[in-house]
Amino acid sequence: MDNKELMRIANEVRKGVIVGTHSAKSGHPGGSLSAADLYTYLYFEEMNIDPKNPFDPDRDRFVLSKGHTCPGLYSVMAQRGYFDPEELKTLRHVGSRLQGHPSMHYLPGIDMSSGSLGQGVSVATGMALSAKLQKKDWRVYTLLGDGECEEGEVWEAAMFAGAKKLDNLVVVVDNNNLQIDGTVEEVNNPYPLDEKFKAFNFHVINIDGHDFNQIRAAFKEARETKGMPTAIIMKTVKGKGVSFMENQVGWHGKAPNDEQFEVAMKDLERIGETL
Repeated sequence: MDNKELMRIANEVRKGVIVGTHSAKSGHPGGSLSAADLYTYLYFEEMNIDPKNPFDPDRDRFVLSKGHTCPGLYSVMAQRGYFDPEELKTLRHVGSRLQGHPSMHYLPGIDMSSGSLGQGVSVATGMALSAKLQKKDWRVYTLLGDGECEEGEVWEAAMFAGAKKLDNLVVVVDNNNLQIDGTVEEVNNPYPLDEKFKAFNFHVINIDGHDFNQIRAAFKEARETKGMPTAIIMKTVKGKGVSFMENQVGWHGKAPNDEQFEVAMKDLERIGETL
């Protein structure tokens, strides 16, 4: 798939984020929008998955460690064919499969229930070790927030993954530099993230998380890296694609009202017209 088609799909994913959070009147659009390009590449290019067979034992696994950005995950899954995009309007509703944090008990295609920050690397590391022990070729991917990297469990798991040389594991950090209370530096500075992962015996790649050429090259490099796990640190813009949300910490966990919904969708329609 060429970059322009990936950009078109990512724009549709962003629309789904706005539709879902607006319908729910709650949720986390900012980090969902910043990760939309990453979600798109994983689900349309990188991972070995089949929406028609979501429990295939040989599928690649994805753990959304920053589970609050599931509006983006649900939206890309809808685009990929796991369910009808109309279902995005049920986000966070009582009885919906699209809970406020992803649950593997409700929605086929979710590999791990998540939301308690810091746990994703541990779970993904266990999955990657399992594949090695079973001599299976499937790979494991996990997405963290940069603020989430303030959690100690992230580094306990990183130490284990590096020590066990889990080269079938890719940890991605969405480095949009904003968390719920402010900038990452202001709250509890975990930088430099790349040097920290290197210290835990990871192969580290720094990229622009909105550039599909760089995303493509990073995942190719990760596949070619043997004897150590890979960490991809991607610089992103929180609220990417929506004019009034970009780089605004207030949109970490707030849904657009009716007027804001119209502005956001028009922003994304304009982007779509250029693709």
